[in-house]
Amino acid sequence: MGFFDTIGNNRVLWISLLSWFIAQTIKVVHTLIVDRRFNAWRFVGSGGMPSSHSSFVMGLSTSVGLIHGWDSSIFAIAIVFSFIVMYDAAGVRRAVGRQAIIINKMIADLHNKQGKKEKKLTEQRLKELVGHTPVEVFAGAILGIVVAYMMI
Repeated sequence: MGFFDTIGNNRVLWISLLSWFIAQTIKVVHTLIVDRRFNAWRFVGSGGMPSSHSSFVMGLSTSVGLIHGWDSSIFAIAIVFSFIVMYDAAGVRRAVGRQAIIINKMIADLHNKQGKKEKKLTEQRLKELVGHTPVEVFAGAILGIVVAYMMI
């Protein structure tokens, strides 16, 4: 059996990818309904409801647990990895998004206060939608768990 055959038959990988895909698709549909516009960037962008990072890693962890057992070492590795990713999504990356909002406001204020004699600022706006709220992380985790249970 070749490399592509074995990858193609890896249920854990496909469940994880499907969990991510569904979460990203929900973001696109949500933007389409709420903002009444199609935003393809939402399909690959970070942030928003539900967390595709959380969905991806919990799809991974749950499918590993279901296939290899909840007491297996590989499940322990997967769930620890999942907790780190979800903590990062709701903690560190969310803080970065908040900082980006403040920095963008500071840049805008400087642009508004600059006189004609001063050199103009050339900084670009920072991406503000980086992290997730705890609810977005939780929803993504539940989505990943549900997808894994449905696919195994």
